Amino acid sequence: MVDDRKLLEPLFSAVSLILRVVLCTVVAGFVLSLFVDGVHFSFLRDGVCLTADGMSGSSSDVDSMFGAREGVIVNASPEYCTGDASSSQQAFKLLRDLPSFILMLGGLLLLNRLLRGAARDGVYTAQTASRLRVLGWWLLAGSLLTEVAEAIAKAKLLATLVEGDRADALGNVWEIPFLPIFTALGLFTFARIVRAGVVMREDVEATI
Repeated sequence: MVDDRKLLEPLFSAVSLILRVVLCTVVAGFVLSLFVDGVHFSFLRDGVCLTADGMSGSSSDVDSMFGAREGVIVNASPEYCTGDASSSQQAFKLLRDLPSFILMLGGLLLLNRLLRGAARDGVYTAQTASRLRVLGWWLLAGSLLTEVAEAIAKAKLLATLVEGDRADALGNVWEIPFLPIFTALGLFTFARIVRAGVVMREDVEATI
């Protein structure tokens, strides 16, 4: 019989390596920010910039600046930056940047837990099916909450950078995260397949 860990390669090794690199980078960045001047996490910097994704425009100056050929239009979205951000702008920036990182890190931790548990206890176990469902719910709920939270943070931050009612016209709309949603649905499906395999194995062992 093939070793269950071999069935999980190369994903097992890749996730373990990437998770170590991410965690070491975060820890190293935090330690450096405490002892070295000028080293900060990107979401803790004083400056704040935001691109208004909901609006793009073109002009002859912009077209010529980017070397567009005749008949070609260059679309550009405005980017608003402030070098001396207020506390509220820093908070909105943090809410804009942090959810995606939390979603990624949490997903890596859950995937690593799933793979290690499957390598230790076996692929076709109730625990593996349960961990597949947990990872699926994390991706499904987390991706939707991340998109909504970041869209709200962008809209609030934009309102502090643009005068009057122009922020409504330039507002950043949130997009449906189709890839994480379908990945989550796939995990739910594989969880049912694994669970069915567990039942079949138990029936075979009971018959023998």
